[in-house]
Amino acid sequence: MRIHHLNCGSLRKIPPLGGKPTAGAVDHELAAVCHCLLIETDSDGLILVDTGLGTADLQRPNLSLGADWVAFAQPALDPEESALSQVVRLGYVPQEVRHIVLTHLHRDHTGGLPDFPHARVHVHPDEYRAVTEPAAAHHRHSLDRFMPAHRSHDPLLTPASVDERTEWFGFPGAARPQGLTCELLLVPLPGHSAGHAGVAVRGGNGRWLLHAGDAYMFHGELEYTPPLSHPVLEPVQQGSQTDAASRVVTRDRLRDLRRDRANEVNIFSAHDPWEFARLTALTD
Repeated sequence: MRIHHLNCGSLRKIPPLGGKPTAGAVDHELAAVCHCLLIETDSDGLILVDTGLGTADLQRPNLSLGADWVAFAQPALDPEESALSQVVRLGYVPQEVRHIVLTHLHRDHTGGLPDFPHARVHVHPDEYRAVTEPAAAHHRHSLDRFMPAHRSHDPLLTPASVDERTEWFGFPGAARPQGLTCELLLVPLPGHSAGHAGVAVRGGNGRWLLHAGDAYMFHGELEYTPPLSHPVLEPVQQGSQTDAASRVVTRDRLRDLRRDRANEVNIFSAHDPWEFARLTALTD
């Protein structure tokens, strides 16, 4: 197994916090990222974890992503950053991406779905229910953020299989994407969306990576005591979360995991550019 860290969409630039060390000691302004993974496997082909912004988003951003979101997020709209372009640059054809695993169904995580219409798309079952069942909690909130342009091709959306007896480092109810044989799990990290989940994958070195999605948005929320959010990113979190109390509980559990199992698990979020800079300097 080989894991590639990809930025599939640079967003607005955000400054470091004065007087606070940043992840990897990068201490200057950086563009927020859409941090995705491309996983090469022998048994399951290529697996994409989150998709960032897709080619249609980059060509028609206001139509595909929404004008208000574009005005705030200020995406760079660089076609070379799309997951499709990066897969091709690595020497693959798009059809080799057989599976896509999503932390959740918000627009900055699903934009690449139309670029891989053949791929099976795996989500936590709570996230699946939220967008497919009108009676589900947070249905309208969830559907409004799963953009029509990202689902008009009728993606092969598939709920993962949950076994409530399955725990991952004390996190209950880890779900296994159907049809995957590699060591990859959807780990419930509630609060940001109705069925928000992290994606845990064991790398070739035996250490786990946990893509925590939007469970937190700035490394200071895990690394500083007391937890410190970023003033640019915190309003984004506040405006999009479904359950603030659950999100705080999730954050604190991730803090504990980082403290107690740092040698076994490497945790990162979807948009922190300092985390991305640190991780792209490593080989998994």
